[in-house]
Amino acid sequence: MTEGVSPRPREPRQGILPFVIRHGSGEEVTAHAGLPLVVEALRAVRLEEVVEAQLNVAKRQRGFSETEKLEALILLVASGGDRIEDIRILAEDQGLLRLLDRELPSPDALLDFLRAFDDPQVWAQRPEDEKSWVPPESAPLEGLFEVNRALVARAAARQTTTATIDHDGTIIEAHKRDALVAYEGTRGYQPLVAVWVEENLIVADEFRDGNVPGNKDPLASVRRAFAALPDWVDQRYFRGDSADYYVPLLKYLVKEQITFSISADMSPELRAECVAVPPEHWVELAAREREVVHVAEVEFAPGDWPKTATPLRYVGMRITPLQRELFAARGPKYLAVVSNRPEPAEAAAPRGEEMSAADLVRWHWEKAGTIEHVHRSLKDELGAGVLPSPRFGANAAWFRINAITYNLLTLLKRRALPERFRLARPKRLRFEIFTTPARLSVHQSQLVATLSARGERTEELVLARQRLLATRQALGQSPAPTR
Repeated sequence: MTEGVSPRPREPRQGILPFVIRHGSGEEVTAHAGLPLVVEALRAVRLEEVVEAQLNVAKRQRGFSETEKLEALILLVASGGDRIEDIRILAEDQGLLRLLDRELPSPDALLDFLRAFDDPQVWAQRPEDEKSWVPPESAPLEGLFEVNRALVARAAARQTTTATIDHDGTIIEAHKRDALVAYEGTRGYQPLVAVWVEENLIVADEFRDGNVPGNKDPLASVRRAFAALPDWVDQRYFRGDSADYYVPLLKYLVKEQITFSISADMSPELRAECVAVPPEHWVELAAREREVVHVAEVEFAPGDWPKTATPLRYVGMRITPLQRELFAARGPKYLAVVSNRPEPAEAAAPRGEEMSAADLVRWHWEKAGTIEHVHRSLKDELGAGVLPSPRFGANAAWFRINAITYNLLTLLKRRALPERFRLARPKRLRFEIFTTPARLSVHQSQLVATLSARGERTEELVLARQRLLATRQALGQSPAPTR
């Protein structure tokens, strides 16, 4: 202790553990030393250039650019915030701001940014007799889609020439004045999402009111998803649930030679065909705790399927409860999958495309492990489950920004972080990477973040930053096409 300086009086006990909390300047430390990786991932693929070219949300005389506002929202979502007001928590981390080398926009500025995506004039186009309707997107929303399409093209590996698109809707509960009731009785919204399975990237989304069913023109959403794929993809596949059992969509997939499987509506006619299948034709697929699943080929065609068109393949599923469950059941339950994937017996089938009935159903079921995982991550681990505005366009932009954040985290996992993070969910990245604490200092005019984590973690973060820098430099030499 320095001579003549009185010791600081001991503070009264604050809690159970033997330490006290004091207010400091906040400039020497940060609780989010790993979070700037998200911004570096965005800039590694030079996405800021696309944002400034495509996202002319409003004329700006001064203040934050579109890129800075979009980056702030992405940082907010990646760090676990699900309300615009949460940006204040990041803004209070002065160490983080020093690492980012700038301030963050206020909640009001970010809300104004989101509101600029809403165009009330689009609702004037709504037909008077349409109770459920999908409005055309505003120009800013279209621009945000182009930003995501560029991200997909630049994040995807060029050696991945196969694209399986899994397509499905999800319900976001919202008790806002203008939110409508979905089929489950929940008030909210019901967006569609399309995921490129091999690359774990969201290639398209379509924001919808809650009262718009998934089977209302899913073709437009599917077309957009395939149009968003990079031009080096030459093998295309599609999987969807019964909402995609829509004859114009089936015709489109057949015409475009896209291999697909879709859950078929179990109409009385189709059920009758399933019931009529001889018992010896059913093949056991799975024996579960309470039921047994069998599959069989079923001869069927939709009522308005042209007789001159290529016949579709229907595979029926018979789900029979076990003996101890029969008292609670009325007998077997029937489901079906429709596909254009050929049977092994077809001599003209393309090599590698043929599948047995059992393998086709297994391939179809894989969708549950992809698109449903994406829905859960968007709504429960990112911010898509809490909508920020009563305005439809603002909420549509917020949902799409969450999709862009999801894609940036995929880029980060696959291009920069160690292999053990390849399948990591957002909360794992947040817990282990983004919230890494660090002490800041300046050495030889250079800002230094000294991590309190073990040496291995420090090396991983340094290597991740180096990989992202190399990605940016390579892209600057040979830009990836965005079509």
